[in-house]
Amino acid sequence: MQSMSIPTVLFGANRQAVTCVGLGGEGVLRTNGRRAEAVEVIRAALDAGIGYFDSARVYADSELYYGSVWGADPAARRKVFQASKSAVRGKAGALAELDQTLKRLQTDYLDLWQIHDIRTEEDLAMIGGPGGALEAFVAAKASGRVHFIGVTGHREPEILTRAVEDWPVDAVMMPVNPVEGILDGFLTSTLPAARKKGVAVIAMKVLGASHYLKPQIGLTPERLIRYALSQDITLAIVGCSGPAEVHTLALAGCDPAPMNAEEQHQLHDIFRPYARKLAYYRGVM
Repeated sequence: MQSMSIPTVLFGANRQAVTCVGLGGEGVLRTNGRRAEAVEVIRAALDAGIGYFDSARVYADSELYYGSVWGADPAARRKVFQASKSAVRGKAGALAELDQTLKRLQTDYLDLWQIHDIRTEEDLAMIGGPGGALEAFVAAKASGRVHFIGVTGHREPEILTRAVEDWPVDAVMMPVNPVEGILDGFLTSTLPAARKKGVAVIAMKVLGASHYLKPQIGLTPERLIRYALSQDITLAIVGCSGPAEVHTLALAGCDPAPMNAEEQHQLHDIFRPYARKLAYYRGVM
């Protein structure tokens, strides 16, 4: 696949350049025993010029797939931005998972390590309290094993917003799609809080796990990715099942023209009658 001129954006306080689209951790990467297919997707992303790669400790064999590529090509690893996540809520357990993640990825550092999928008041208290996972994340960054720390969430916008405001994070990952343009929360609360604090914003659920794709009425991957990139975010990630989907993602990232308000409203009108149901990741179906 031919390398494309994907625009870069500046990430975090030290202004590291990353591509405006990244390979998400879903799709073929969140599987077991499909190494050849997964490596083909990772290689296709590299060849296309994508420089951001998402994973998580709980994403099946995802870290192992990446590790098989980075272990064979350490120079490629040093050129990209590799992210992963831990859902462990205590300090000791989170640090143990970081050791596992680095070993599986065959690397000695992460560009971004994220506190995974916070949902409740209990999550905030456990993670941010004495002996909580936040201490592990801060220590990992201080040691240099992690360059940036972040937090992710897709269930409760208020909880995620409080984490952004109260914790020393460099990044937040949250849903960005036309459904969120209709509903209050992530785009109206979390996004402004992140931008006020200078926190990078990573868009996920851009295609609604492909549930939102209906080409017959104009709901194409390109259009939904362009919608996400038209918000005040840093970058958007999309999981891919094969090289063709990687190509689509890379091409969408190369489109420099943001959607105007009228184009966004047209998308909102399509989703509005079903918005609550389509926000499946919030647990509101």
